[in-house]
Amino acid sequence: MDEIKEYRHIVQPEDFAIFQGQVVHEVYSTFALARDAEWVGRQFILDLCQPDEEGVGTHVHIDHKSPAFVGEEVIFAARIEKREGNSVVCSIEAKVGNRIIATGTTGQKILKREKIKILFSKK
Repeated sequence: MDEIKEYRHIVQPEDFAIFQGQVVHEVYSTFALARDAEWVGRQFILDLCQPDEEGVGTHVHIDHKSPAFVGEEVIFAARIEKREGNSVVCSIEAKVGNRIIATGTTGQKILKREKIKILFSKK
């Protein structure tokens, strides 16, 4: 599948690496990159799901290569690399201009909403 999904994000202070209330670095954090990488890959899931289905994340892998600063626009591109049964794996690339700031993969499974409800219920 050669289709590409895109997501654009402007870096905000909420995206900084903040631990225990302390700002570590005033740049786009790795965990914010992972959140947005998962979101761009989810765009395929939204297209693939039937009304009684939903996606569940299975993995996020991010190689953070370069910083992105407040106010910079990060453009994420996702492509399906593997679709097997109900599993979808996407490759992800994030850029600021021509500079690659991150690459990685995300995985999701498409499940029936009822099955998810059962899996996520406390017993």
